[in-house]
Amino acid sequence: MNGGESRFEWTAEELRTVGHQVVDLVVEHLTGLRDEPVFRPVPRTVVRGFETEAVPQDGAPVDAVLGEFAARVEPWPFGNGHPRFYGWVNPPPHPLGVFAELLAAAMNPSVAGGNHAAVHVERQVVRWFAELAGLPGTAHGLLVSGGSAATLTGLAVARHRAALRAGRPVREDGVQAGAGGPAAARFVVYQGAEGHGSARKAAELLGIGSGNVRVVGSDDGHRIRVPALRDAIAADVRAGHVPVAVLASAGTVNTGAVDDLAAIADVCAGFGVWLHVDAAYGGPAVLLLPRFAAVRAALGRADSVALDPHKWLYAPVDAGLVLFRDGAPARDAFSLVPPYLRTDDDPAGVGGPVWFSEYGFEQTRPFRALKVWMLLKHLGVRGYRELIEHDLAVADRIAAAVAAAPELQLLARGLSVVCFRCRPPGGPGGEELDELNRRVLRAVQLGGGAFLAGTTVDGVFALRACVVNPRATAGDADALVAQVRAGLAADGAPDRAGRADQAGEAR
Repeated sequence: MNGGESRFEWTAEELRTVGHQVVDLVVEHLTGLRDEPVFRPVPRTVVRGFETEAVPQDGAPVDAVLGEFAARVEPWPFGNGHPRFYGWVNPPPHPLGVFAELLAAAMNPSVAGGNHAAVHVERQVVRWFAELAGLPGTAHGLLVSGGSAATLTGLAVARHRAALRAGRPVREDGVQAGAGGPAAARFVVYQGAEGHGSARKAAELLGIGSGNVRVVGSDDGHRIRVPALRDAIAADVRAGHVPVAVLASAGTVNTGAVDDLAAIADVCAGFGVWLHVDAAYGGPAVLLLPRFAAVRAALGRADSVALDPHKWLYAPVDAGLVLFRDGAPARDAFSLVPPYLRTDDDPAGVGGPVWFSEYGFEQTRPFRALKVWMLLKHLGVRGYRELIEHDLAVADRIAAAVAAAPELQLLARGLSVVCFRCRPPGGPGGEELDELNRRVLRAVQLGGGAFLAGTTVDGVFALRACVVNPRATAGDADALVAQVRAGLAADGAPDRAGRADQAGEAR
């Protein structure tokens, strides 16, 4: 098809021709990843092209546009599709999920509500996950962009409920103290030291303020110290403050720690405080694997749960999910539809079930559910169990290789996360050791043979591997550890000081 055309309608033949070209690009990308570096920075010449190119005034032929994608975009991916990518929690997309995205885009509905298929698919997906989480029949939920949006949504509902109990209608008055309560009374939320940063962002956006986020210390397993949590809530209650929610984790992204959800649920029940569980990363393991049955039972006591199918369920980004134990408080917190216009259930009409837009902030909502629905249909619970168990086994392999290496030290191990550091016998300590590990990390990341992230564990800099990639093999796990050991060995070369200076300049 030629450039400069404003023709919107394509013939069936044109659609097939371009569709085949796009599928070929997808196939080449997905099947060629292992032969490419795990990660490589985009060349400055390419970046400058993006920064300086003017807005196109005349269109280009489709072939030229696809060719430009192949030349300027596809060669420099994030890296998460590669079987030796273990940075952060970014899995490769399952191929069916990729094609599901195409189908959803072709339909292109707005899933705010209505009586069309996308709405019923999302309702089914929400119901499936609520059942897997052990939530009651009153449960509701909706797909959102990711864990951060899920936490914001859950915390907004918690704030609304706590404010009403305190006589402070935040939907009308905001969070400013008024006649309903003393000016000194503050809304307070609680999370563990390993809790995700999105909770702080949510507290700031909701007017609670990061200064009113109580960070509870961790035990030896990097879990929330439950007695300290109980004491913190009790102290705030005595001071006249309003406890809004406790944010617990079913798999922290930093170390893979799973909080004692049963004990935390008991604390929340005792004080009447909302319990939000961040299961964005670890949720699939907790929901699907028999070994986590006790955790799963406690998860069913949560008031809201954040899950990310685009993490450990391998759906393409974006696909987050927030579940509510009871949908009514969520609807009260978000709905702006007058009661006489609410479509409580109209199965034979245009309105359909209660609209999703009444349970969250988004009005225009994409068809996120299709890829999740298709993958669950295709893989089933048993298929997902196999894939997640595979990832756990690869993480075990990495942890074992670290433990066997005299110059490496294992710092934390939870779910599919392995945190460790280089600590050569007789080597430096303190900040020098941290700097050594930063240099090794950079060498591995830019070397192209493997990829992992950096973090902090118990106050020291650590190398962090997170396995959420079913393409990874035992050999890939061994290769990662070998790359780290090689980076450490190379760091002792005579030109180390010069390379360190260059790394400092690059930072």
